[in-house]
Amino acid sequence: MPLNKTLLKEQLAELSKKDLAEMVLKLAAKRYNYEFLLVNFLDKDGGEQTLFEEAKEAIDNLDQKEFKGRTIQHQMVKRLNACTKRITEFTVETKSKKLEADLILHVLEMQFKQPGKVFGARVSGYDYKVGLLLKKLISIVTKKLHPDYLIDYQDKINIFLEKLHRTSDRVNTIRDLPQEIE
Repeated sequence: MPLNKTLLKEQLAELSKKDLAEMVLKLAAKRYNYEFLLVNFLDKDGGEQTLFEEAKEAIDNLDQKEFKGRTIQHQMVKRLNACTKRITEFTVETKSKKLEADLILHVLEMQFKQPGKVFGARVSGYDYKVGLLLKKLISIVTKKLHPDYLIDYQDKINIFLEKLHRTSDRVNTIRDLPQEIE
């Protein structure tokens, strides 16, 4: 059944302010509704930044969480998948590509702080997942952000690229990545 906005407006106009407030609070209990209200109505200027901080904190918590897996790399793939899912949830309501790039960079920095031996495993898929996330960051920085932002990300991305190419160049996704961005 299609949504009849006129009918909905009439029905909402008949509700008291108390009932409307109660309805909004109940809707805001679901995260997506809360994010929508925050970004579009409650805090138009700082709502995206608030959601960014919440997402960053959630990712930091995921980094501390224990994941099950046969090897360290398998555990790290599961952790990385959870972090990527949280980034995707963040981007549903926020349209800021700069904040999305900052979150991806934060996750990648956590991955590259790991000992070098976690990269290069032949069966885990960890290198592939890190390569996909790095590819996404490169795409955002080079195609969707203003060229001035490239300077902010270029050095870190080039360090990541160098390390991945040195340890995991057998993976097609990584082999297809540029040697460096300029």
